[in-house]
Amino acid sequence: MTTVRIRRLSPQRRRTLELLKLLANSPHGATEALLVRAHGFDGDMIDGLVRARLATAGRETMTVGAKPVEVVRLQITAAGRNAIEECRGGC
Repeated sequence: MTTVRIRRLSPQRRRTLELLKLLANSPHGATEALLVRAHGFDGDMIDGLVRARLATAGRETMTVGAKPVEVVRLQITAAGRNAIEECRGGC
């Protein structure tokens, strides 16, 4: 009889995958402030994705009211999309 092992993601890896999926579903990416404040992602997790080249980060200026505000926008990379696809095969 064959034993099938199901790999389970740790809570940290599961949360990282959630972040990648969120970025994948955002055509223009998302600001770091939105990811941290509204979605509760950790700044270290975001930095880790950028260091691992699963996401890119770029500075841009947005106008809020009449004031320009500098923000960091994150976007998923091809490697990030590949990581999601690999996980669909069984993580």
